[in-house]
Amino acid sequence: MSFDGIFTHLMVAELEKELKAGRLSKVHQPYENELMLVFRSNRQNHTLLLSAHPSYSRVQLTKMTYKNPASPPNFCMTVRKHLEGSLLKEIKQVQNDRIINFYFESRNDLGDLEDIVLTVELMGRHSNIMLVNQETNRIIDAIKHVGISVNSFRTILPGSEYLTPPLQDKLNPWHLSGEELFKELNSIQEMSPQLIQETFEGFGKDTAEELIYRFKKQQDNKITIWNQFFKDLSQPVPTIGLVKHKELFAPIAFEYYDSIINQFDSLSELLDGYYGGKAEKDRVKQQAGELIRKVKNDLAKLKKKTKKLEQSLIDADQAEIYRIKGELLTTFLHDVPRGVTEVSLLNYYDGDTPITIALNETLTPNQNAQKYFQRYQKLKNGVSSVKEQLEKTKYEQIYLESVLAQLDMATPQDVELIKEELVAQRYIRLKSKQKTKKKTALSKPNQYESSDGDMIMVGKNNLQNDQLTLKSSSKTDIWLHAKDIPGSHVVIKNSQPSEQTLYEAALLAAYHSKYRLSASVPVDYVAIKHLKKPNGAKPGYVIYENQRTLFVTPSEEEVNQIKKIK
Repeated sequence: MSFDGIFTHLMVAELEKELKAGRLSKVHQPYENELMLVFRSNRQNHTLLLSAHPSYSRVQLTKMTYKNPASPPNFCMTVRKHLEGSLLKEIKQVQNDRIINFYFESRNDLGDLEDIVLTVELMGRHSNIMLVNQETNRIIDAIKHVGISVNSFRTILPGSEYLTPPLQDKLNPWHLSGEELFKELNSIQEMSPQLIQETFEGFGKDTAEELIYRFKKQQDNKITIWNQFFKDLSQPVPTIGLVKHKELFAPIAFEYYDSIINQFDSLSELLDGYYGGKAEKDRVKQQAGELIRKVKNDLAKLKKKTKKLEQSLIDADQAEIYRIKGELLTTFLHDVPRGVTEVSLLNYYDGDTPITIALNETLTPNQNAQKYFQRYQKLKNGVSSVKEQLEKTKYEQIYLESVLAQLDMATPQDVELIKEELVAQRYIRLKSKQKTKKKTALSKPNQYESSDGDMIMVGKNNLQNDQLTLKSSSKTDIWLHAKDIPGSHVVIKNSQPSEQTLYEAALLAAYHSKYRLSASVPVDYVAIKHLKKPNGAKPGYVIYENQRTLFVTPSEEEVNQIKKIK
């Protein structure tokens, strides 16, 4: 289900109950299109999330954690100036549309009372959050500015008059009289979700499909079905269900769902459960987009370098022919005429088979021979250097692939740590202003408790992997890692774990690897005393011996069943 007008109506009722007459104490804008408002109400702090994200636009109370940017965006500063310390008087939905107005009583710079409206429009990619002066109906600022070249109907810029999006001529289902309802339902000959959406305001596709599903069960009793449907909606049982293998959410358990996945105590908890992972991945992409592009570009360069080095080794394998040509020229020096571009000599290394040798016509036969010896020596001398470079390039490639895998699994809080790691490894250069920036506090690995009560630690980036494996664990602890695959280091804090604990730790290692969605992932495990970090190796890289291998198929459901401590 989308965040339609019906859901908006119920969410407003939930927010009114929790926030009305509350005081706005803090304003944050941790992400480009999202605003966090902390209210003090009923002796509790409540965090309200307002999202104008093109795919995940919504309004809800949230318990999610977030990291504020070093300097707040302009819109955040404007909202703080006008609303911090203000009293929330009322929350209203515009008709049954996806527009919510938060009415605040605030004081301006002179200390005079003024009424400010925070308007949230949940319109997919056109979603927006605006601060409006209620008396003048002028926009103070908006989280997204929209000029006349983009929208000729209305501009959304500071100082512009606020115009409500064009309202459709539909019936508000919450305000229908019995007569109107009877007339409308009986005038519709053939019921369909599209017809419900065209007639009544605020019905998303899923909500309309649910109503039609109920109508079809009792086709001659539409009024009763309608009234019961809205009675059920007035007592929400927030639900995530499955339809054709696709997850959907609704304020109640829709009867047309194939199965019910989970139910929640409030609409806000439902949205945290539904959007939590999806929105977090998107935030990571936003924050880590530049890092991912940089790492991918470096990987592409390393792959080109590897090809060149491998070609150099192939050329070195052919170096022997240069030595042979040099010796043949030296042996038959007096038989080689000057000023020719090639000569054919008997190759006594190959049963006197004739061999054609290319010559530089400007050089003497002896000088040509010396050139062949020099080329031979250069190739032979370069082999060890090329092999050394190839080895370093291979390790560097493994390291960058592990960083990419970690960025794919990272939370927004982890991205900054990974960036610092890349800075420390000199893949990223900071500008002089950024160098003075305060360092991010080192986060800790994730901790889990196995079914047998053993602690399992999972590193979230390469610096953590090094710290966990080489410094904070005992030599007898058991270390696990997806075999030959970029991923997290996993440590069981027990020298003799049970098979069940080993299996659960292997699941975590496979799930926190590049092949988290693959079947039968090989996971090596070994005591930490058999691990070694080569001199000069990149963070997170170790070599080991005496390992054994488990094969597991990771699934999010199984991983979530392992008790996470923090």
